[in-house]
Amino acid sequence: MVATHLGRLGLHAEESGFHSPTIDEFFPEPFLFAGTPFAINRVILIRLLAVIAIALIFGLYAKRAKLVPGRAQAAVEAMLDFVREQIGYEIIGREKADRYLPMLATLFIGIFFMNITGIIPGLQLASTSIIGMPLIYALFAYFGFIIAGIRVHGVGHYFRSQLMPAAVPKVMYVLMTPIELLSNFIIRPVTLMVRLLANMVSGHILLVLAFAGTHALYLSMGGLKGIAFGTLTLGAGVAFIMFELFVSALQAYIFALLAAVYISLSIEEH
Repeated sequence: MVATHLGRLGLHAEESGFHSPTIDEFFPEPFLFAGTPFAINRVILIRLLAVIAIALIFGLYAKRAKLVPGRAQAAVEAMLDFVREQIGYEIIGREKADRYLPMLATLFIGIFFMNITGIIPGLQLASTSIIGMPLIYALFAYFGFIIAGIRVHGVGHYFRSQLMPAAVPKVMYVLMTPIELLSNFIIRPVTLMVRLLANMVSGHILLVLAFAGTHALYLSMGGLKGIAFGTLTLGAGVAFIMFELFVSALQAYIFALLAAVYISLSIEEH
């Protein structure tokens, strides 16, 4: 894992000193179909691998599901039950949540798998650390809660209830409607996107800095001092890997949870 990070940073054994990561790491050159709309670089490849992993895991689960589950089936069902109980039923309610569970499960599982590519040896870059995937998931949630509201209330009543709160005097609509428009239809998807992106970018940078520091200390400082400090940064890197696993799950949960909150606000009576 360390060697892969160092290779991407262009650090070689004969070089000395510390080399911090650059923005170029998030925008690698394409190695297939360059110059076409179908260009594939390292980031796109990692995303494709994450999608393939999801398809294989859940395809096998659907095909081989048994009444008495084995370990693999139990793990998949635990993930789905978590989305249903802790996100869908907890936020939207048992009576209304079932319709939206596929969407919430897609968000939670998709984001989690895209996040954990940042700590998988050989991949080591979260698919959500480049703005494309956070934007797509944010738009998916955005249109999801709007469509949910329209299906329950109709187009006119939904947008009127979102932009013109019933308890507010009509004279205040001149002030309130732009605020509600900004809050409900602009800030929500932007904050979903930025929160996920910022957390995954910062986690990746922490990992790279820890392992690049280990390389520099071991090779440049040398001696017992270099070994001691290098071992500390190596230990910090391993700790950050464990922390990033937690953050990957946490950010997937927060994203799906907020999507459920927005759905609930869209479909409730005003």
